[in-house]
Order: sequence, then structure tokens, then C-alpha cells
Amino acid sequence: MSTNTSTAPEIARPAQYLGFSLAGETYAIELLRIREIIEHVPITRVPGMPPAVLGVINLRGRVVPVVDLAMTMGLGPRPITRWTCFVIVEVMLDGERTALGLLADSVSEVIDLGADDIEPPPAFGTRAPVGYLRGMGRQEQRFILLLDLERLLSAEELLGLVGGAASGGA
Repeated sequence: MSTNTSTAPEIARPAQYLGFSLAGETYAIELLRIREIIEHVPITRVPGMPPAVLGVINLRGRVVPVVDLAMTMGLGPRPITRWTCFVIVEVMLDGERTALGLLADSVSEVIDLGADDIEPPPAFGTRAPVGYLRGMGRQEQRFILLLDLERLLSAEELLGLVGGAASGGA
């Protein structure tokens, strides 16, 4: 009996990321993390929410908390425009899969990035705290900041229990 344990070398496929704009900069998150993108709808404020959680929206009968990534990263408030939207993602919070809406100024494109296209995050020079970045994706002549959703949307970060989040960047 022969068992062939060798496998053909896997061809690394590029990962896909969604590019979106926050406070004038382009960021990206893995496309597999995104459930959908919806246009901006009124947000219901909920007393006692952390500052980065703007409130909740009704997504087909489900309550979905909305997080302002720009505020979480210390980028400041921005106006709501006709391009403002919510990127709905799923994250694990307290061991439970939770849908969150991320407020984005606009979404731009789906970007294919191979492992060779991703550089470590810079130690300085970005407005976003370095701890929130997974790396920088190289696309033609520009770089796109890849966000670390696990860190950025952890319960500790959302609740503001980790001190100095806004001061950890540039």
C-alpha cells in the first residue's frame, strides 16, 4: 500500500483586499472579512457606548454596532457625504462572532496583493497607530495601509481599555 503524502507545491494566490478612504488616506482590509457594503443610514445613538462606537444600525432587522475607525485611530471627525458608507465585517468579540459596521468615507476598489507585495508597516510616517497596521500593500507606484482588524476591533480597543492607542502612531 502506497500513501502519497507529498503534495504538489501550492501556488500562492494573491489575497484580495477592499480599499477604502478614511480622513484622506487609503486603507484596506481583507475581502474575506467583509460581509457587505451598505450606504450610510441613520445611526441610533446608544448611551454608555465607548466613543469609537457611534451607535447601532438596523441591518435587515439585526442590530449592528457601528465603529468609527477614524476616531479609533485618532484621525478625527469627518463629515458624512454621499459616498460615506458602512463596511460590514465579522469579528470575534468575547468569543462570539459579531457583525460590526465600519464607517468609511468611501470605498474604492478590490486590490489583489501577493505575499511579495506586502511590506512591514513603517515605524513612523503614518497617521494611524502602527499597532493597528498589518503592513503596507504595494500597488503600482503607491502603498496602501493594511489594517489589522483583530487588533483594531478587539474588545479592549473598542472599550478604550488599552491606553495610548491614539498616541502609538506617527
